[in-house]
Amino acid sequence: MAPRTRRALFSVTIFLATCSILGSVISQKVAAQSASDESSLRESLKSFTTVYSLVEQNYAEKMDSDRADKAIYDGAIPGMLHVLDPHSNFYDPKAYAQMKEDQHGRYYGVGMTIQPQLIDGTLKILVLYPFEGTPSYKAGIKPGDMIISVDGKPTDGLDSAAVAAMLKGPRGTHVLVTMSREGRDKPMSFDLIRDEIPRPSVDLAFQIRPNVGYMHVTNFQETTAREVGDALDKFRQDGPLKGLIIDLRGNPGGLLNQAVDMSDKFLERGQVVVSQHGRVAADQVYSASRGEQGPKYPVVVLVNRNTASAAEIVSGALQDHDRALIVGETTFGKGLVQTVFTLSQNTGLALTTFHYYTPSGRLIQRPYDHMSLYDYYYVRDASNPKDNANREVKLTDEGRTVYGGGGITPDEHIDPVKSDHLQDTLLSHYAFFNFSKHYLATHGGGISKDFNVDDAVMADFKTFLKAKTIDVSDSDIEANLDWVKESIKAELFTSQFGQIEGQKVRAEWDPQIGKAIGFLPQAQALEEHLTKPKTIASASK
Repeated sequence: MAPRTRRALFSVTIFLATCSILGSVISQKVAAQSASDESSLRESLKSFTTVYSLVEQNYAEKMDSDRADKAIYDGAIPGMLHVLDPHSNFYDPKAYAQMKEDQHGRYYGVGMTIQPQLIDGTLKILVLYPFEGTPSYKAGIKPGDMIISVDGKPTDGLDSAAVAAMLKGPRGTHVLVTMSREGRDKPMSFDLIRDEIPRPSVDLAFQIRPNVGYMHVTNFQETTAREVGDALDKFRQDGPLKGLIIDLRGNPGGLLNQAVDMSDKFLERGQVVVSQHGRVAADQVYSASRGEQGPKYPVVVLVNRNTASAAEIVSGALQDHDRALIVGETTFGKGLVQTVFTLSQNTGLALTTFHYYTPSGRLIQRPYDHMSLYDYYYVRDASNPKDNANREVKLTDEGRTVYGGGGITPDEHIDPVKSDHLQDTLLSHYAFFNFSKHYLATHGGGISKDFNVDDAVMADFKTFLKAKTIDVSDSDIEANLDWVKESIKAELFTSQFGQIEGQKVRAEWDPQIGKAIGFLPQAQALEEHLTKPKTIASASK
């Protein structure tokens, strides 16, 4: 059998395997599937194989293996799934491997984030920053270093994905990376030994104010609950917590069990975290198994329109049990749970099998019928959801009104930070990133942690912008002076002290985080009301 034919048959096999899983899920726990239903399914599969055969034999261009895979992987299977809901999805081998890597929260490589830049008409790959403690960081690689070659292979014209693949490899293997650095006459070579590179989901946790902790949770992977627990332990070692900000902005979700385990750290033992209801498997209810340890403190959870799924489970549970004040924007609204079925040849099917509900009984999923995927993901109703009479209304443990059917509605709204023309211009030209390279190259002593952006630094920055022909006016800079100074300082701290110190600078300036801290007194009032002894009447609620 010719390789092309075998590849085409494999693609059809994957499609039929996917259909088989869909069929088996549909038929489980159904007393008897009618003969007409079975006949309809057989006819549908027959129609597909007939169409595929006609395409392969008669399409105007040759159906080689790549085109056949594209027809199946990018066309037939996703098309079938997306008419069901926006979140059922098929993973080809590459996407499936990436999903598993993301869930584990680690990979083997050298530990750096890279980005492409067009320099003198050629696509170059620059180091955005090395992860602290990794081979790249230990070797002295700096933000702004330009990767010239990897194991002797030039990187000019390659995108960041291609170069990242060259840098990854089995643990303990060597990779030779040649780089150029501003201020150095000759290229530098680094013989790096690949190692396990952890990617923490809690990428920043520190005291943002005296006795006020701040943690940023990026996603929910296998290590998330442990990382949150470690951060809380560290905060307690530094003294009694007077408040905590949990930043879930942009968190797309992840593993359900990690959302449950994280919520467990703030709730009382036995309190429901989330329940899921489906058609095939039995309903499941997840509750706090241990409960919060130690003294309570006010908690503010900061969310935005891209907070989704498992992050909404945490937000909803803490809101429904009145354990935290939720602030920010209404969240994404993903209340569908996907079960991942492993198919042949390292492919996978993420199929929606449950809806999840918050403790008060809210379904968080947004409506998705009669709209395109683009509209579902990117076009959102900007009206205040509290004014929508069609949304379900529920009550928290203490009788506060909360809303379902369209994400988690915050207790207090915080407007998103919007950029203006000057900010967009500077960011699109990598102005702060490139200036930090230039500044450190021309100031041999570097900077200290008491560094601040003064008038002399601002003068250097404006001169740099003119040299790079980045056309911005002094008046525009003055109108954004705080933001400009923060951006310069953050990039310089990232280069000099590592990405965590740069992130701290950004967090301390962030207006939304500042407003979230300002809501701690309201969170304290919520906490004090929750811990007051209940009367007989209220206890029987």
